[in-house]
Amino acid sequence: MPKTGNEGLAEHIPPLTAHEAFVEANRCLFCYDAPCAHACPTHIDIPKFIRKISTENLTGSARTIFDSNLLGATCARVCPVQELCEGACVLGSDHKPIMIGRLQRFSMDHAYSRGLRVVEVAAPTGRRVAVVGSGPAGLSCAGELARRGHSVTVFEKRELAGGLSTYGIISLREPVEASLAEVEMIRSLGVQLETGIELGAGLTLEDLNGRFDAVFLGLGLGATTSMEIAGEEHVVDGLGYIEQSKLTPEGPKTGRNVVVIGAGNTAIDCATIARRQGAPQVTMIYRRSEAEMTAYLHEYDFIKKEGVAFRFLTQPVGVVADGDLVTGLRAVRVELGEPDASGRRAPRAVPNSEFVIAADQVIKAVGQQKPALFTKLGLATERGYIKVNEELETSIPGVFAGGDCVRAKNAASTVMAVQDGKLAAEAIHKYLRRAEANHG
Repeated sequence: MPKTGNEGLAEHIPPLTAHEAFVEANRCLFCYDAPCAHACPTHIDIPKFIRKISTENLTGSARTIFDSNLLGATCARVCPVQELCEGACVLGSDHKPIMIGRLQRFSMDHAYSRGLRVVEVAAPTGRRVAVVGSGPAGLSCAGELARRGHSVTVFEKRELAGGLSTYGIISLREPVEASLAEVEMIRSLGVQLETGIELGAGLTLEDLNGRFDAVFLGLGLGATTSMEIAGEEHVVDGLGYIEQSKLTPEGPKTGRNVVVIGAGNTAIDCATIARRQGAPQVTMIYRRSEAEMTAYLHEYDFIKKEGVAFRFLTQPVGVVADGDLVTGLRAVRVELGEPDASGRRAPRAVPNSEFVIAADQVIKAVGQQKPALFTKLGLATERGYIKVNEELETSIPGVFAGGDCVRAKNAASTVMAVQDGKLAAEAIHKYLRRAEANHG
């Protein structure tokens, strides 16, 4: 039985001791043209930072990580390393792969615990850039621009910066303190942060274009998608549920028989919280089969060990409630047909198969909406996402975008958002230099 309450939501993977890190680093083969570095979306020189750990040069190790990824502390905790760097480790086929993620965290913890400032900032250029959104894409872009000498102001609609790292990633993987420490590191580079300011609600794109030389949009996505089922007003929003688990001492209100709708990583996070908040029965339901789940395999293995049950090929159609008291979830059995636009086989309801799953709480984690704001801003879109070119520039010259808001293709992840921010910063830097040359 897993630990419950606040203790149960503490960081799941402990940090390595200095001895453990030294021993693990010395297992590395320090491959030339290392597959692990190619598998890292931000292309951290993994053999180099691990070699520096093996020689006890921890500051140099941290500097190597920061050179490629300013949000290395977050990525060390939340990256699906099993699918990326560790999955590509040459030792993985015959031995245990190097614990790259935990070694990266060891270096980052060293830098943050000592307040090291190893990121150099160039002389001021006199150019000003606005970054809208302080999630991983926005912070990465802001920091990369600041290290090139540009003056950067980040606008964030929430009270706290950090985006999903602060509000939407379960504490077992990343405590809110780790995310906020990273925000402060970006600010230490000279980045200005203004919170409580929302684009489209008092702040306009025209205003930003008038005040700044370039704009980066790291807007993320919107609210959890509506399922359009009867009684949906009784359903708990999954992202809000995770947020309460991170930012309130008592955690979210949790029932004893909880049903989580969805089978992605956010749904697994919700089920984990419910289980560790003391729910004796937690069931995840998904309208497709196990093979179509979007959750990472290692997350699926983890949640099964937590004692969570699954009902596949099950489509919710309505919430059963007595006033405000939830008593169950009405569902139908489905079968899979031909692949839909997502490339997965589309579910079709089986006639006369409706049944009720007993539940006193229903949580949905079924993906996020593409906000109407994108088109209201006059931006070209693709499948509801902001459309960008190879330089991550939008249909409006001088306005760039990255992160989940542009992820029309490929899966969204923190590390991909970080890389978008880095690439956009380089593109903006070139854009500003071209503008200066044209006016010079």
